[in-house]
Amino acid sequence: MSTIGAYFRLARVGWVLVREGVISALPSEGLPALVGTAKAAAGLFARNRAMRQQRSDRLARAVERLGPSYVKIGQFLATRPDVVGPDFADDLAGLQDRMAFFPTEAAKATITGSLGRTIEDLYASFGEPIAAASIAQVHPAEIETPEGRRKVAVKVIRPGVRKRFAADLEAMYLVSHLQERFLPHTRRLRPVEVTRTLEQTTKVEMDLRLEAAALSEITENTKNDPGFRVPSVDWERTGRDVVTMEWIDGTKMSDVDALKAAGHDLDQLADTLIQSFLRHTLRDGFFHADMHPGNLFVSPDGMIVAVDMGIAGRLGKKERRFLAEILYGFITRDYLRVAEVHFEAGYVPAHHNVSSFAQAIRAIGEPIHGQPAETISMGKLLTLLFEVTELFDMETRPELVMLQKTMVVVEGVARMLNPRFNMWKASDPVVSAWIRDNLGPKRIVGDIKDGIRAAVRLSEALPEIAAKTEKFHGEVVRMSEEGLRFAPETAEAIGRSEAHHSRFGRWALWLIAIALIIIAVRIG
Repeated sequence: MSTIGAYFRLARVGWVLVREGVISALPSEGLPALVGTAKAAAGLFARNRAMRQQRSDRLARAVERLGPSYVKIGQFLATRPDVVGPDFADDLAGLQDRMAFFPTEAAKATITGSLGRTIEDLYASFGEPIAAASIAQVHPAEIETPEGRRKVAVKVIRPGVRKRFAADLEAMYLVSHLQERFLPHTRRLRPVEVTRTLEQTTKVEMDLRLEAAALSEITENTKNDPGFRVPSVDWERTGRDVVTMEWIDGTKMSDVDALKAAGHDLDQLADTLIQSFLRHTLRDGFFHADMHPGNLFVSPDGMIVAVDMGIAGRLGKKERRFLAEILYGFITRDYLRVAEVHFEAGYVPAHHNVSSFAQAIRAIGEPIHGQPAETISMGKLLTLLFEVTELFDMETRPELVMLQKTMVVVEGVARMLNPRFNMWKASDPVVSAWIRDNLGPKRIVGDIKDGIRAAVRLSEALPEIAAKTEKFHGEVVRMSEEGLRFAPETAEAIGRSEAHHSRFGRWALWLIAIALIIIAVRIG
């Protein structure tokens, strides 16, 4: 039955996209003739008002009609220009995550259910919501402390959002499976894996304990860093559906005029922002992946405070070394080394030629060296790099795409503060220090230590490995002598499953056909 529901939800999504003119605004280049004809026909059913709007406005209106979970889906896809294309990624990035407030009484009930204590027991005062997004909304509150009352921000999960998102995700899985089946050239993008990443990312974002843990982790990582911090967490008043954190009094980084009026050094803020992001990425392998201006505040003492850690990115040691060597290779014009790093990391299939790939990398790097440093965008450099790697069958690396998208956003904020911002000069102290510690002699010592630890773990596991190998060998010998056999109940279960899916698949197609006929009759 869930499959039938997914088909109907998909039909509704398609109808909303048609009515709001999103389908007719899609680019036509490279589409098969039949698909192009269907796209043209979709324009006949679009609202007249929609056809007069920009594509981004049409998309925003469609997502608004589809509901909160589609805002979150759209924002996630905005981080994947490799999947939806750079133009649509830009349109999706403009989606406003501002939703209608849900009642304060519902928020209080959610908090009580999550923490098992009354609002009066938890908070000295609890105010009306001040901000609402697709997953949660924020209330101001006060708590009693030994030093007196202290203001806090209380983030509460939206009632029913998990159930709604789970239902809408079924339609996303259906689309991704159909895409892999009928558009083989898109399998490189791994659409099912992208949907699975969306599911996991949003599950994490919907458990506010994990956001609190992310805030705690980045607090530990940055305790000695100059000019950057995140709000502290009140763990006593934090649970799955609620997180209580420090209230931030500051100026939003998007309000440049207010920052100037407060006397802040905008050039220094821009440098601190990009250096902080690179420290988190290269040193810690853990970064805030939603650092748009609305999530960045500047406190009266000039400290950058990043809020809303619902989306975070991680990079392993290999990915960090990969990123640093790429940047260093472009700086020193060692394009062969940049190419070799891709092959060593296994990102580009071994059957390709390293020298040919280096030639493609040179086509990106050489034009950059003829430009003033302040005009060179590190984010765009990585975007061009990923476009070139597509020609060499490099599979999508979600962690690198998220890094690239976040870097573009952070760099954009820095240039908003300082239009002549020199990305390379600002990032040099952090990148150079990391390269010195991780790509020089210290790297060899670190690799030796890692190798010794791995060898110790392997030696501890050897008895278990030997026992499993012996058991596996016995199973192989038995199969070679007796053949592979299913238990009768297994064969019967497989048969029932195949019949079940075939029957419901036919029913789903008939029901969708009937629904489309009804829609057509009503339009007529």
